[in-house]
Amino acid sequence: MSARRAIRVAATVAFTALAAGYILWKIDLGKTADTLASANPWWFALACTIMIVTAVPMALRWQWLLAAQGIHDRFAWLTRAYFVSYTAGQILPTAIGGDAVRIYETARRHPGRTADLTAIVVLERGLGGAATVLLGAAGFVLAIGRYDVGAYLWLEGAFVAGTAVAIVVFFSRAARPLLRRLSPLLARVRLERPLRGFYEGVHHFRGHPRLLLEVFVFTTVIQAVRILAIWAACRAVGIELGPRIYYVMGPLFFLVLLVPFTLNGFAVREAFFVSFLGSVGVGADAAFAAGFLFFLVTVALALPGGAVLLWEGVRGGARPRIEHG
Repeated sequence: MSARRAIRVAATVAFTALAAGYILWKIDLGKTADTLASANPWWFALACTIMIVTAVPMALRWQWLLAAQGIHDRFAWLTRAYFVSYTAGQILPTAIGGDAVRIYETARRHPGRTADLTAIVVLERGLGGAATVLLGAAGFVLAIGRYDVGAYLWLEGAFVAGTAVAIVVFFSRAARPLLRRLSPLLARVRLERPLRGFYEGVHHFRGHPRLLLEVFVFTTVIQAVRILAIWAACRAVGIELGPRIYYVMGPLFFLVLLVPFTLNGFAVREAFFVSFLGSVGVGADAAFAAGFLFFLVTVALALPGGAVLLWEGVRGGARPRIEHG
């Protein structure tokens, strides 16, 4: 194991241990177990349904972006790839691991387009992050005078700033000279060529402003619906807060999970639930139970992809389609 990888693994283990320690400090395991045992299965089923159903239009969004780069594929296969990526995300670091699997599988079907495919998937994440930030800003406006969640405003602000910087770097022509100066350094570490291809792939969409706007609005609607899955998971364990507070909590939660702190967000997800919901008066036991239930929702989201992989394994695996032209 290289020194860099060893440091990364050690940091992941340390962060996981800190999050787990925080949870154990806050909750009573017996009470939490009782809360989970008495959870309402219908609210849980609603949360699972929301997450699974909203995965389908996300595949449609991906198809639109691929077509803009001249990469055409069947909607059914793209939906399959999306669900498989969720399955991979259960054993790889957060959504990033699932994205890597999605890029790899699609690149096998479209040889020579790996840089473009990577750029499109990252652009998807960027648009999703921007939509989530917008929802978070709207949530804070809704929370004014109702909830004391000011400490989370700084985190929201960091994501807003990061999104603004990313937009400038990838879409502003003024950023090109600065990036050009970095080329010799990147060439020495053999990153200049792949990063240039990736940058050009994202910058290509500067010529498609209407598509970007449509995808952004489409993504915002999907994210707004997905936040209701958190509300349903909380209702399942008896947390009677209305949907409004989850439009403050949900965007921050989704953004935090994008950062690969731990494997599949383990402990970070539950710690976030305990911390945020605790700030609005929810007991730690119920908050942790809600976070754990939402973990089970993500497991349910991974089941369709797992079933696809099992079926393909029985049939001998799916063969990649070689694209020509």
